[in-house]
Amino acid sequence: MSDTTIFAYWLLNLEGVPAYSLASIGIGFAIGVSVLGAAWGILTTGSSLVGAAIKAPRIRSKNLVSVIFCEAVAIYGVIMSIILQTKVSAPKLKDNTPEDMDKYMKRILYSGYSVFNSGVTVGLSNLFCGVAVGITGSGCALADAQNASLFVKILIIEIFGSALGLFGVIVGIIMSSPASFQMEI
Repeated sequence: MSDTTIFAYWLLNLEGVPAYSLASIGIGFAIGVSVLGAAWGILTTGSSLVGAAIKAPRIRSKNLVSVIFCEAVAIYGVIMSIILQTKVSAPKLKDNTPEDMDKYMKRILYSGYSVFNSGVTVGLSNLFCGVAVGITGSGCALADAQNASLFVKILIIEIFGSALGLFGVIVGIIMSSPASFQMEI
């Protein structure tokens, strides 16, 4: 089987998926994988925080900032899924020519792929953001238990890790901005 045959086979399968289904899968991916990234970060940070708090109980309250950064990753996914959901709407069809309907169907397909790709981008960026914030938060808790002067320094690095999720949301908004399931014909 040649590469072009394999590509054509997958292309036929993707063309068979309705545009509204693609959009819904993208929206679900944005929120689901973002929550997974947040959970992973909270697990990593929380377990280190609890372990390090045995040696130095003073770190319990101030290191909760790391857990809050991880929760923000899930909120990024919720916000983006709400933004993407506003793009999806039922079609308003009129009596149109076949050429108009062809343009409209291409617009719906474009919008479906746009929302799907935006959801995948946001979900994956928030997954990696949650992992980065979780690992950095874990290191912050352990370092703070050893030396209290390291807390602010590592917290700044954690803020840079959290920016990955914001970049993903911004890219997702840019990717989905031309998507519209409505078209004036």
